[in-house]
Amino acid sequence: MKNRAFGVRLPTLAGTLMAVAPTALIGAAARAPQADATDVPRTEIEAVMNLPEGGVDRQVRVVDVGALNVGVGVLQRGRLEDAGEPVRGIAHTQVTEVYYVLSGSGTLITGGPIVDPTPLPDDSEVVEVAVGPSVFAPFTEGERRTVSAGDVVVIPAGVLHGWVEVPDHVTYLSVRPDPDRVLPAGYANPALGP
Repeated sequence: MKNRAFGVRLPTLAGTLMAVAPTALIGAAARAPQADATDVPRTEIEAVMNLPEGGVDRQVRVVDVGALNVGVGVLQRGRLEDAGEPVRGIAHTQVTEVYYVLSGSGTLITGGPIVDPTPLPDDSEVVEVAVGPSVFAPFTEGERRTVSAGDVVVIPAGVLHGWVEVPDHVTYLSVRPDPDRVLPAGYANPALGP
């Protein structure tokens, strides 16, 4: 069976999460009940998003939910023109990503074989905190889709993905199920304070 990323449009993040992975999340909770839910309020997301430094991908929190960890990150990309040149993407070997587009739009490409991969350094913050072991590789194939505010894209671990074109900006939340626990449980972005 071929892994594919897919998109769906839903009006709310809560509806999105219930539509995307209720069985996995409910099953995990049933195996290892947690004492309580973890809030990631808008104020925390905005505090991390508005940091003057920190790169494109910024992890907000990583939560231990029993059978797995779940990361919540926020990503921002500025204008990007499709120059018709080869596009490079990233694939995470163990962590799935669920993108929820908060604002803006862009053309996202996903899938195809991973040829000539370049591993990200193990000691990089992106690997240690955000997405675990990952590789960069050029796209030789792949499916292009335009996504905009309110859209959701589920990108399974091992699927190459990257942006081809962004007319103005795209800001999106990434929910990251981590069954192998490669992300640091209990992590909170330093912008959130002690």
